[in-house]
Amino acid sequence: MTASASSRTPLSPTPRSTPTRLKDRARTDRADLDAVLDAGLVCHLGVLLGGTPVVLPTAYGRDGDTLYVHGSTGARSLRAAIAHDISVTVTLVDGVVYARSAMHFSMNYRCAVVLGRAVEVTDRDERLHGLRVVVEHAAPGAWSRVRSPNKKELAATTVLALDLTEASVKVRTGGPNDDAGDIETGGVWAGVLPLRQVWGAPIGSEDLATGIAVPDDVLRRLETILIR
Repeated sequence: MTASASSRTPLSPTPRSTPTRLKDRARTDRADLDAVLDAGLVCHLGVLLGGTPVVLPTAYGRDGDTLYVHGSTGARSLRAAIAHDISVTVTLVDGVVYARSAMHFSMNYRCAVVLGRAVEVTDRDERLHGLRVVVEHAAPGAWSRVRSPNKKELAATTVLALDLTEASVKVRTGGPNDDAGDIETGGVWAGVLPLRQVWGAPIGSEDLATGIAVPDDVLRRLETILIR
């Protein structure tokens, strides 16, 4: 754990952010939350729309203790999220756990759930900062070499900020938790089928002019594994 991670506020043990089942999988270190959020690419935003719970995938980005999400000003989900309690979930699957009993099949995973009240970012400079955080999270190095959002694009975009104080993290690792009787009986394979995601070769746009090379920041992504 880095010094910067240990110096920030730890995960808050509020009643709604404290896991009640499989507590041994819970993580209370703030660095674990940062690690899950930084490794994921898509979060699931949970809001209430007309009294109905709706969970939608969306891009996000983290800057210190703040999580940013964005979308169209016409999106009902973002309008419903403004000044209301929401949930944001990021899940990374690391493998499927094969057991000797159907009831003990599982998955190795890392999951973070953030709870809180979303705040609409209205200051122009902060909105640009939030959008940069989101873009740089998905495509590090891209913001500085592409055109910045213009006035019309900014007017059509909602940026929300969510404080990361209230969150929970759960992690499962290792093999199956089979019953002793099933292990003794034997005859059935048990173990873990690991899962990882890697980047493929870049595919240029069909309207890309001749002679434009793949940027260095894109090539650097090829050297990384998305889910480790």
